[in-house]
Amino acid sequence: MSRGTDLKTKFLVRRLVIVFSALALIAIVLFANRSQIRDVFDQLAGSDYTGGGNGTAVLQIEPGDDGAIVAQELVDLGVVKTYRTTYRLIIERDVVFYPGSYNLKLQMSSSAALDAIADPSSRAANRVLIREGLRIEDVIAALAKATGISKGEFESASKDLAALGIPTTEVSAEGWLFPATYEFDQQMTANQILSKMVSRTIVELDRFGVKPSDRHDVLTLASIVEKEVRNTSDFYKASRVFTNRLETGMPLQSDATVSYGVKGSTFTTSKADRADANRYNTYKYPGLPIGPIGAPGSLAIDAAVNPADGDWFYFVTVNLATGETVFTNTYAEHQKAVRQWLAWMRENPGYD
Repeated sequence: MSRGTDLKTKFLVRRLVIVFSALALIAIVLFANRSQIRDVFDQLAGSDYTGGGNGTAVLQIEPGDDGAIVAQELVDLGVVKTYRTTYRLIIERDVVFYPGSYNLKLQMSSSAALDAIADPSSRAANRVLIREGLRIEDVIAALAKATGISKGEFESASKDLAALGIPTTEVSAEGWLFPATYEFDQQMTANQILSKMVSRTIVELDRFGVKPSDRHDVLTLASIVEKEVRNTSDFYKASRVFTNRLETGMPLQSDATVSYGVKGSTFTTSKADRADANRYNTYKYPGLPIGPIGAPGSLAIDAAVNPADGDWFYFVTVNLATGETVFTNTYAEHQKAVRQWLAWMRENPGYD
């Protein structure tokens, strides 16, 4: 073979290596971007919408729904154009779906729709804050305002204790609707919402080691503690006062229970209130009242289960603005603290 022929052969081999390398690189790039390229072809072929869509649609994903179900639901809602294109993209992306409601648009590209489902801001939920100590009628009012479900529906659902998971021996659902910030899917019913709140209460009781047979008493005591003192640092002392009284047969004499029983809304009670015959009146009847007087939070439940160590039998909040509370062992000491409270009340007539 001549030298010229050898050089031509080497040149040709190098050209072929370069060509095949370029083709391999193109193949790698095409494979890596196959999803985007396929999206373009789908749109050109009319099997997918383009862009982020318009209008509104709400996708409801139920527990157990897989990619095939979600893809078909998106088509049925008018969010995406074809099942095949959407389902293929779900498989390629290995999408994991979570139950809930999602705010989407109509006529979205399959890619845009899946991106939106993965975006936390697309979750369609009614957000509501239930504060510690709220009575059940106030809880229901807050839920109705946040969800658009009528008060009547919530009131009706709250009376079906068994359906909510509340012992039917309870007077009502009072105290069983745990105070917290919730996000409720728009498709949830009044029963489902209340059941979720009851379940949260049971989780908290279990967390503090409360046996099912003790739940009623713990929630009742915790609800009193929640209402009687303002500063959470005093919860454990207040719990000890009530525990000491219960253990020695001394009436609780809680103004919070009296106010609840007469449907009052003030810090103080009258002589007539304290003489009322309702079963929440702990001046008139010994022991705990017949049920909780509000929604106790985690700290109040913990205080009811784990009261502070002490010999206190009395306490009074001497400054309603700051919540300063004086705990005492004897009635004489308590009377001194009461005089301190009365003096503060005279100086601050706006509080009652």
